[in-house]
Amino acid sequence: MTSLREKMIRDLTIRNYSPATIKHYVAAVAAFSNFCGHSPSRLTLEDIHRYQAHIVEQGGSWSGFNIAVCALRFLYTKTLRRDWDIRHIAHAKRPKRLPVVLSQEEVLRVFAVVEHGMHRVILMTAYACGLRVSEVVSLRVEDVDSGRMLVHVRQAKGQKDRIVPLAQTLLEVLRSYWRVYRPHTWLFPGHPRDNHVSTRTVQRAVTHAVAAAGLRKHATSHTLRHSFATHLLETGTDIRTLQALLGHHRLATTQIYNHVARKEITATKSPLDLLGIKAG
Repeated sequence: MTSLREKMIRDLTIRNYSPATIKHYVAAVAAFSNFCGHSPSRLTLEDIHRYQAHIVEQGGSWSGFNIAVCALRFLYTKTLRRDWDIRHIAHAKRPKRLPVVLSQEEVLRVFAVVEHGMHRVILMTAYACGLRVSEVVSLRVEDVDSGRMLVHVRQAKGQKDRIVPLAQTLLEVLRSYWRVYRPHTWLFPGHPRDNHVSTRTVQRAVTHAVAAAGLRKHATSHTLRHSFATHLLETGTDIRTLQALLGHHRLATTQIYNHVARKEITATKSPLDLLGIKAG
């Protein structure tokens, strides 16, 4: 490990960046260095702009592009302490896409085809509590507070804790699960049991379940979180409460679900229906 990489990791760690973020930032800087063929300490803003153009030309994702931007901004302003105006390291404009949402019937179909008992409970927990995949796999047994009917989500995105309601149905499912699997520390242990199940395992379980259920939607583990939010909005939950449940820092992030909640949309009549045209 180079001294520059060690220094960047130390700078990220003392600022309380998560291990996942540190991993992504270090990988992004390494990719930039490999592209340019020199140590980042010898490179300039022009090299960064050339690398950004390369990412775009290669069809890189919006999220990958902006992870690289954040990593390079941190490297040059915090670790190397260059007096650059970081606005010159531009972010990509985020595409405005609506989230994929499953209907309640589709959610039930997904649950029904998951054969592995623990995987089924993980997916039910993710949907019932609106959790990110990293949050659901990181739950500990002690995070389920049956006395107060709450689930504690600890050190989630942005290093923030939050609490979400524990549904009575989920509590009963978790009790049945506990009697079979007897988790000790992690609610959903992996192999070995001293660590939690991996996010990749959960993502694969969702992919297989969506295919087995015959759904044509491009659904991922995060789709269960989108579905949780949309279904709550459709049943009358106010947007501020939903923001707190999802752990969003900005209300604007939560408001995207207003555009996919179908209750108001389907209640709106198309002008075609008003013309009185008869089929055939």
